[in-house]
Amino acid sequence: MGWSMGKAIRGWMIAALLLASFAAGAQRVEGDRAQAEGAFSAEVQVNGQGEAERNGAMARALAQVLGKMSGDRGAAGRPGVGQELRRAKDYVSGYDYRQDEGVSPVTGAPTFQTTLVVSFDQAKVEALASTLGLPIWPQPRPKPVLWMAIDDGSGPRLVGLAQANAARSALNRAVDRGYRLGLPSGSAAEQATVGAIWRGDVAAVARASSRYSPPMQLIGKVYRVKTGGWKGDWTFVDGGKTLNSWSTTDADARRVMAGGADGAADALMKRYAKRSVAGPPGTYRVVFSGVHSAEGYIRLSGYLQGLPVVRKMTPVRATPDSVEFDLELLSGLPGLKRMADTGGTIEALEGLEGQPPVYRLR
Repeated sequence: MGWSMGKAIRGWMIAALLLASFAAGAQRVEGDRAQAEGAFSAEVQVNGQGEAERNGAMARALAQVLGKMSGDRGAAGRPGVGQELRRAKDYVSGYDYRQDEGVSPVTGAPTFQTTLVVSFDQAKVEALASTLGLPIWPQPRPKPVLWMAIDDGSGPRLVGLAQANAARSALNRAVDRGYRLGLPSGSAAEQATVGAIWRGDVAAVARASSRYSPPMQLIGKVYRVKTGGWKGDWTFVDGGKTLNSWSTTDADARRVMAGGADGAADALMKRYAKRSVAGPPGTYRVVFSGVHSAEGYIRLSGYLQGLPVVRKMTPVRATPDSVEFDLELLSGLPGLKRMADTGGTIEALEGLEGQPPVYRLR
């Protein structure tokens, strides 16, 4: 009895360990297909499943998520962001791989592409955005109607639901930017709006779109140009007010359409994204206590240099127990405090009003 009971316990322990290791990666059942879902997940193509390749891909995935969350296509290039992208794995809540099969257009042979699907911890990513002063575009987001007419040389035609594939590059680009575009049904009455689109009559298009919600329209005419390639003339309207007008040109019509979705995202972000609650950038005097030795000073300096909110640090004064720095901070003292609250290396102490803030080295 004892031997069989011990064997059973060992079996349970092995099963538990196997389940734990499975849960640490992706949690899927047979037949499921790993794919990104929601604003805090992303897909990145990879060349293998090694750690170095995965870490680099996670950085690209986090850049995608920050772009979707903020609506800012240049989010990855903002000050301090690149530093955090290098430690993207610290923000990951789970990941999985997917194998996509295709056919070579040259040889017709089967091809296989590995995609890494990464999910990020929403609270951590939002805290990062707040610390670095990135804008946050609130959820849920509106779904504007795309009123697009295309003229390939045979006359302009409206792209409705039945022709969704013709607008796929615009629809997909909108998803990449963190929102979605809708298409009109394409009824006979709606087909008549082609003339209004072509002459830029946004009021007429808005009236035709009144049956859809919200009252937002991305209006575009895409056509061939005499010099070769394609051009798109775009207008984004919100509640009858024009927020943005722009043009895109390219040899590839798909990139012209994607540029329409980009312009709409820029207009939406400018109007609806909110700047994270952070202090103004600048140089601040900060006191650090508990620094009793050269080793403590080196540890503190290394920690501060590794913080994305710290752009520059200048030692000002030292005592047997403390050191003072002038810190150039991207998001002011609130950004430093958020980092301190989550880092575990320093902790904020209650200071005197009108005096530099004080932190203790742990």
